[in-house]
Amino acid sequence: MIAHALLFGFGCFGAGLLLNLYRLAKGPSIADRVLALDTMVINGISLLILYGISSDAAVYFEAALLFAMVGFISTVAYCRFVLRGDIIE
Repeated sequence: MIAHALLFGFGCFGAGLLLNLYRLAKGPSIADRVLALDTMVINGISLLILYGISSDAAVYFEAALLFAMVGFISTVAYCRFVLRGDIIE
């Protein structure tokens, strides 16, 4: 039963990743593109977690944590660049 749930999860988050890629390419504004990039990071984290569950390896959970930290910092830096034009004051 867990194999079917993992397959369903991979399919849903993979489809979400593709839809976010479309929004990143065709976003009408910069804010839409920043939100699409942030949501892509979240979908990537969820795919890492699902793969860690399916392969029964703990290293993917640590990789997902590092990916979450890097994704948060990059989203904040990109927002600061869009709003102020400079990242470091």
